[in-house]
Amino acid sequence: MRRAPRRTRARILEAAREALGRDPDSSLGDIAEVAGVVRRTVYGHFDGRSALVEGLVAEAAAALRQALDAPAEPEPDAARALARFVLAVWPVGDRYRMLLRLAPQDLGPERVEEVLAPARATAEAIITRGRRQGLFHTSVPPGPLSRALEGYLLGLLECVNDGTWADEGTGAATAALIAMGVDHDLAVTRVRDLLSRPGEEPHAPPR
Repeated sequence: MRRAPRRTRARILEAAREALGRDPDSSLGDIAEVAGVVRRTVYGHFDGRSALVEGLVAEAAAALRQALDAPAEPEPDAARALARFVLAVWPVGDRYRMLLRLAPQDLGPERVEEVLAPARATAEAIITRGRRQGLFHTSVPPGPLSRALEGYLLGLLECVNDGTWADEGTGAATAALIAMGVDHDLAVTRVRDLLSRPGEEPHAPPR
């Protein structure tokens, strides 16, 4: 794809993110208006609403993989590892949180499973290690617990969506540790220690 069409496609996707964030039922006409193009231009890049939503999902999946693949020193302490995990994925979830509001048929359960699989595997591995280290005090097995943590974080993102909570990631990371059974003060200390390292500060998603 040449540079100009790529820029137009990116502008349409950004407009879709903005429009669907305001109204999950936004039409292609609404998105075209936000992007400053005509509907015909949108159809030149996407066959319809489902293809446009898939474009956003593909962007979110790529961003999530990049966040999880970012090079980092191995973290022997599972509590800090979980905090680092949440701080890494939170900006991605924040940027694409409008996808939470779309109807299930817009995404499809199989596609959701595919997108979230790498994060689920990472979380489950960290939780397994944390239970082995005696840091995560819970009787729930790692697999179900990682899914529960996912639901918890998605619920917090939905609170950001509806304006009842604001967080750049530190609150979510602390809450995740507490949900795993980590003492509140220890959870706060672990997140604070992690953020004191150069390059570990949470970043707001690009706008």
